[in-house]
Amino acid sequence: MKKFVQSLKNIWSIDELRSKILVTLGLILVYRIGTQIVLPGINPHLLEAAKANAGKNGLLGLFDMFAGGAFSQASILALGIMPYISASIFMQLMTILVPQLQKVQKEGESGRKKINQWTRYLTVIVTVFQAGAYVAYLKSPGYKEAIIPAYQSFFFISTLIVLTSGTLFVMWLGEKIQDKGLGNGTSIIIMVGILARFPQAIIQEFGAKQAKGGGGLLIFLVETAILIAIIMGLIILIQGVRKVPVNYAKQIIGNRQFGGARQFLPLKVNAAGVMPIIFAQAIMFLPTLFSFTNLDSTKGIVRIFNDHSNAWYMVIYAVMVIGFTFLYTALIFNPKQMSEDLKRNNGFIPGVKPGQPTADYIGSIMDKITLPGAVFLALIGILPGFAQRVGVTQQFSAFFGGTSLLIMVGVVLDTLQQIETHLLMRQYDGLMKGGRLQGRQTTATASY
Repeated sequence: MKKFVQSLKNIWSIDELRSKILVTLGLILVYRIGTQIVLPGINPHLLEAAKANAGKNGLLGLFDMFAGGAFSQASILALGIMPYISASIFMQLMTILVPQLQKVQKEGESGRKKINQWTRYLTVIVTVFQAGAYVAYLKSPGYKEAIIPAYQSFFFISTLIVLTSGTLFVMWLGEKIQDKGLGNGTSIIIMVGILARFPQAIIQEFGAKQAKGGGGLLIFLVETAILIAIIMGLIILIQGVRKVPVNYAKQIIGNRQFGGARQFLPLKVNAAGVMPIIFAQAIMFLPTLFSFTNLDSTKGIVRIFNDHSNAWYMVIYAVMVIGFTFLYTALIFNPKQMSEDLKRNNGFIPGVKPGQPTADYIGSIMDKITLPGAVFLALIGILPGFAQRVGVTQQFSAFFGGTSLLIMVGVVLDTLQQIETHLLMRQYDGLMKGGRLQGRQTTATASY
């Protein structure tokens, strides 16, 4: 405890770090205030019934979770950062699949700025389409009654403009956190939206266990202990790397010697991050679209895919997460490029020939460590379903795994790593003994 208090004092004594923390907290406060402002033309007092049933399952629940509840309460920031995430994922995949975009990306800082600008333009297009769909959703039973009759004729166009502006504003907040604050701005905003629902989930779970009596408090404490153990296991998954030894040949230039050092090439056990779970959730949501039809033969399918605690749902979901883990890792991980970079820098893996043999060696190691990482990721994805089966409330069970827990743990680790970097640069002790918090790289799309 004494070391923890001292670390807090050290953090606050660094002017630059203190300024970054205050700016980040201020921008987060602005975002949370915006999520509480209801769209023009909607009576907020008539939203309670609709909010109680909105976005509990499927893709709508995922949107509501990322937006911190703004989606279900018809806020001006209802779409949150999701359109930007969708555009970023699309651009990330395109830079892998399209050679022309790969060339732009390799141009350095200028190429990165071009891709970021194209991502912003694509965000506007995606937001307009999603805003139109959201307006149609607001005209469904529950929300329709909350729309003020006198505002009906202006509602579509005004909501379209407000929602698009709101998403661009959230995107701007994320960029400001990235530039002036601490951590990855987009990831921080998503994490704050998820954490905003955590206190209510704890209160709801505690109330449910207390109402049962007969050791309900003890059961709640056991659930909390299990949640902590899951978080610890998830930290191991996120931080886990396989270190491949790399030697660099000695070079003598003038009177100075370069290279000759022995280093390690860190290969992440979970290189795909949270993307396989997001892809699997999106695909698993598709069968529920049949619920909008009158096909009696599909009722069983819809019932399975709507119930996250169903055994068949969890089996199919786990298989899809494992498959998407290998697929996404293959897309973002390029052993041939790593082999070329090693050769260009006079580096080599002991006992392995440079060139294609090195690429094959790195690829084989990545395949071996991806399998246990994919299985563990699939287990994390279906843990909320197991939690529901043993009596945990739906809202609290979402924090036992899945997208929400992965994003929270990943973003917290990334932010702590940045804080530790500031401390070590100024000769302070790190947050962990010896300053050994594992560094990790989080992007706007791969961290969730």
